[in-house]
Amino acid sequence: MLPGNYLIFAYLLVLSFGISLILTALMRRLSYRLNVLDHPAGRKSHDAAMPLLGGAAVFLTFHLVIIVHLLFLAVARPFGPDWLDTHIFNLVGEDGGLKLSGMLLAGTMIFILGIIDDLHVLTPWMKLAGQIATALVLVLCGLRIQAFVFTDPVSSSLVTVFWMVLMMNSMNLLDNMDGLCGGVSIIAAATFFLCVQPYSIYVLIRILLVIFAGAMAGFLFFNLPPARIFMGDSGAMFSGYFLATIATLGTFHVEGAGSRISIVAPLMALSVPLFDTLSVMFIRWRNGDSIMLGDKRHFSHRLVEVGMRSPMAVYFIYMVAALVGLNGVLLPQLNLTGTVVILTQTLGIFLLIILLMNAGKQNGAR
Repeated sequence: MLPGNYLIFAYLLVLSFGISLILTALMRRLSYRLNVLDHPAGRKSHDAAMPLLGGAAVFLTFHLVIIVHLLFLAVARPFGPDWLDTHIFNLVGEDGGLKLSGMLLAGTMIFILGIIDDLHVLTPWMKLAGQIATALVLVLCGLRIQAFVFTDPVSSSLVTVFWMVLMMNSMNLLDNMDGLCGGVSIIAAATFFLCVQPYSIYVLIRILLVIFAGAMAGFLFFNLPPARIFMGDSGAMFSGYFLATIATLGTFHVEGAGSRISIVAPLMALSVPLFDTLSVMFIRWRNGDSIMLGDKRHFSHRLVEVGMRSPMAVYFIYMVAALVGLNGVLLPQLNLTGTVVILTQTLGIFLLIILLMNAGKQNGAR
């Protein structure tokens, strides 16, 4: 890693944060003007109508910063050093330009799908169809998960589509309290950044993560409790899409480490939204409810049930995401024994949380 790269990362982080701050403030005003608001109703916890275009600020910041700098680099390419080709234009192979174009196109598709859902609520099946179409764009552009037994084109394509759809919905479901989805997204991005640190060829991946984190941080300034704007489905699904895509770009395995199980590091970086989704779906199935029916049985809601205030529940989930994410960062560097210890510790964290929530709920019922 070149020392100057850290200056580039710092510049992009500050730039993205600043642009996102400005755009989020503008989108807040635009939401009121266009009446793009989330009104209190049913299971929703806010008392007043809330602007819903926060996700637009994140999306626009991310794409604006990337496209402007890519145009600049394209002009500078004939005069630049060799590492421009190695690290920027060859994202993950010779077809890096196609993959990057596919990422930007698919990101635009999922953002538009989210905006349509924010303006006119789509049926779950319509939303699912749009998510699958987005994932297929990535597959057609050569971005596929190739791990374990999923190495042939068919199986790797299917598991990639499943993974993308799962994460887009998981982040959307996690967006149920002020500051929750945005903060967890930043922690996940930081985890991925540290996970790919040993790979000198993944400079562009780190650049994308830094821009995303800065864009999300600018939005989070307005979304921390008490929130002044929501990201909406457009922002939550875009966040899930981006983080799921990053997970497909690297092996997360350091040559010489004793275990290739380390390629599950992305699951640890995204463990909180996955835990929330799987646990709430299990609860709905156990109670005989539709798994697509919205409710207040999410991780954050259950923490509030056992006595935490909403902001405390959000910050507690931040802590869990950071702790498990740190385990994910360590995972690629460990041998088989260390890998087993880390995975056991991570499983123990979530089991302990489940036990504490159940115990607190029982005490509250007495």
